[in-house]
Amino acid sequence: MVNETSVKNKILFEIDKKIDHLVKKIELLNYVNPINIESEKERFFNSKYLTDPKFEYPERDFDKFKLHKEFFRLSIGKIEDEVLRDFYEDIIYFYSGLIQCIETVGKGKKFYYNSLRSFGTPTEQDVENAKFILHFESEDETSEIFQPKYSAKESEAFFRDYSKSYDFTYEIKTSKTMGAIAMVSNSAKALVLNENHKFSQNEINILTNHEVGVHMVTTMNGVLHPLQIFSHGFPNNEETQEGLAVFSEYMSGNLTIKRLKELAYRVLAVDSLAKGYSFSRTFRLLHNAYDLDREQAFYIAVRAHRGGGFTKDYLYLSGLKKIYQYYKEGKDLSLLLTGKVSLEFVNDIQYMIDHKYAYPAKHITECYSGNGNTNKTVDFILENLK
Repeated sequence: MVNETSVKNKILFEIDKKIDHLVKKIELLNYVNPINIESEKERFFNSKYLTDPKFEYPERDFDKFKLHKEFFRLSIGKIEDEVLRDFYEDIIYFYSGLIQCIETVGKGKKFYYNSLRSFGTPTEQDVENAKFILHFESEDETSEIFQPKYSAKESEAFFRDYSKSYDFTYEIKTSKTMGAIAMVSNSAKALVLNENHKFSQNEINILTNHEVGVHMVTTMNGVLHPLQIFSHGFPNNEETQEGLAVFSEYMSGNLTIKRLKELAYRVLAVDSLAKGYSFSRTFRLLHNAYDLDREQAFYIAVRAHRGGGFTKDYLYLSGLKKIYQYYKEGKDLSLLLTGKVSLEFVNDIQYMIDHKYAYPAKHITECYSGNGNTNKTVDFILENLK
């Protein structure tokens, strides 16, 4: 165990503790999800898809100037360990970018440009990969497994049952104001289900692995380390975390062509932001050009346009591609389950474990123990993403 009182580590742990205190206030998804999605959907549909929604957002509950100031007052240069000094410098700039995102939610292009800085935008290759996936025929969507069946309340039992194989507990909440159908709140250690959604058996199969098997696993692992930054998130952790989560769908045998197409549509929706598309134009691209039903087209457009242009959604597909490649190279997936970490810092994670600043992952995603995928078309697609 690291001796936190030693002179060598005292400054490091003081800085980590201060960051822990500061970043509890900046979970971006708490601020970027509109609180009036359903009423604006009705208004948008009534306008024959011509009048862009006017989304409203939760109030920000922190002083942005004070938070910025406190971040940049941290004496990162006094951390003796060069590897960790460089790492925490990256942390400061990453969270500074997230604060800028939060402070501009709902302010159009200002938010979009901050989102670009924090999450990037799809490359030409990302867009080509998305279009490649769309060439494949989806499963029969009239199949029983794809039919909306369970309310959020009824779905809770499936999550509870799946979670019995993990050595942790968490709360399940419901919400009427979220862009996704389910999500893990890292700060609250809770699974949140969308009250407005009816879940199919396929969605239950996907989400138990995706949300609990990865996002809750990394939440619970993240709090176990001497350094709390594992809990809050490394720079650029979204691509790795979402890649791991979709990869769990693949390993558990639940990744479908339908689901891959959904991720491809998200890439195209985010790409439409870079082209300057309005909400209604992105919606029409998905609904008319790609023949998505209007409900699905609306929610994918919401995910991309929320806040003023949230580019994060393209990272699910690029993250899946990178994690799949990492797995095929025979590398250690457990390093990436240690918390809210990033693939690009995998050597730093090992360094921190070796020097007792962190521990190996206690909770491991169950389906990672063996490949349960039997869909040869899915294999072909993943093998051929560039």
